Amino acid sequence: MSHGVIFDIKEMSVHDGPGMRVTVFFKGCPLRCMWCHNPEGFLSAPQVMFSHQGCKSCGKCEWQCSHPECEGFGVCTKICPNGLIRVVGETVNSVELATRLKKYAPAFDFSGGAAISGGVTISGGEPLMQPDFLLDLLNELKPVHTVLETSGHGDTNVFRQAVELSELVFFDIKLLDPEKHRIYTGVDNRLILRNLDALKSSSKHFTIRMPIIPGVNATQEHFAKAGELLRDVKDRVNIEILPYNPLAGAKYASVGLEFRPIYTEGSTEFYADVLESEGLAVRIL
Repeated sequence: MSHGVIFDIKEMSVHDGPGMRVTVFFKGCPLRCMWCHNPEGFLSAPQVMFSHQGCKSCGKCEWQCSHPECEGFGVCTKICPNGLIRVVGETVNSVELATRLKKYAPAFDFSGGAAISGGVTISGGEPLMQPDFLLDLLNELKPVHTVLETSGHGDTNVFRQAVELSELVFFDIKLLDPEKHRIYTGVDNRLILRNLDALKSSSKHFTIRMPIIPGVNATQEHFAKAGELLRDVKDRVNIEILPYNPLAGAKYASVGLEFRPIYTEGSTEFYADVLESEGLAVRIL
């Protein structure tokens, strides 16, 4: 049993794997993708989130308090009369969280009559940032169907273990050029590509997710390189294309960050045909 930090549990999720699913979001991510729409997942520790819409500037949030649960946040999380202050991030142990998630099993069983009727998806943030917690949770969740959703940026040994413990893996391909990857995500992609090779060498079926950002990676060249990279595992991989979310910056101010849009008025063409020409199965979400 180990402890970890999560920031959300999303019920009745239909885009995070087969069937009706529950998605748990791990807190903490080593990437800083400029288009990320979950900035509350960046830091690994619990943090305060302010909702500025509806604030009456009453000043009560500047008052000091003695609540033990508010210690370390520099603000009373209970005093706002409109409930605009909340803590994002819950520390839980793997056994407790698995027990909570398994309570959804009846919903999995009646989610459409498919061969796989549902399960739990572990997302983030980046799950690989909490390796012991991730591996323990995957073990505790059995026999529930599990999906690991990852950027691929994490220790390769941990990644291999997590892949073996998961029934399905969702793996992001954001950019394939190392320098562009560093510019737009804060890290280069050498470790990510190493883990992609490990995933390809496994026996697992997996899904590649490709977020498409106009002016950044919505190019025929990007899709062609991805097709070349995946053609040798076309019988085990599906590709999902994720169009850019124009509301990506909505939550940044609430965690004290500034959202700086980096996309241009570039192409929004998805070039799915380039991938399909390699025999790859593609769908646009």
